[in-house]
Amino acid sequence: MTHLEKQEIDLFAASGAHVVHCPESNQKLASGFCPVAELVEAGINVALGTDGAASNNDLDMISEMRSAALLAKGVAGNASVLPAAKALSMATINGAIALGLQQETGSLELGKSADMIAVDLNRINTQPVYHPIPQLVYAAGHEQVTHVWVAGRLLVSEGRLTTLDEGQLIDRTSHWRDRIMAADADQ
Repeated sequence: MTHLEKQEIDLFAASGAHVVHCPESNQKLASGFCPVAELVEAGINVALGTDGAASNNDLDMISEMRSAALLAKGVAGNASVLPAAKALSMATINGAIALGLQQETGSLELGKSADMIAVDLNRINTQPVYHPIPQLVYAAGHEQVTHVWVAGRLLVSEGRLTTLDEGQLIDRTSHWRDRIMAADADQ
């Protein structure tokens, strides 16, 4: 959704479909800029994604929120476009809506799956904190995520994986890197 005419936006809005915006991937691939403000104004649900590892590398939703918010402002030529709270919604509830899962996840509500993160804003780069949402979107980094729960299950505690062995993961990725590099060398 990076090269759109006004009538295409209107047609898409009428379809009831959703957009998953991947601004860092779009920038890395030089595939253009999504007119997020125009899509939102047309009533289109815009969620936030990272695309795949081959076109994004870090799959970091916090930096993706920042990129989405800043890029939308630049594309629209309007600093008030896509405020931090909207970028956070794109990364959370809007994604759940796009998947049809908004009754189960995407927001912290009684009866929904307890999918959430804890972010330490008590670091020098996020001080002073006047409003936590803009600090999360514009100043925080992924390394400040201290805890992750999925369906109420703690998967990251104090920044460490609780269910997977990081050393084994690194060994496994190194193994596959070597195999891919060997296959590339053979071609």
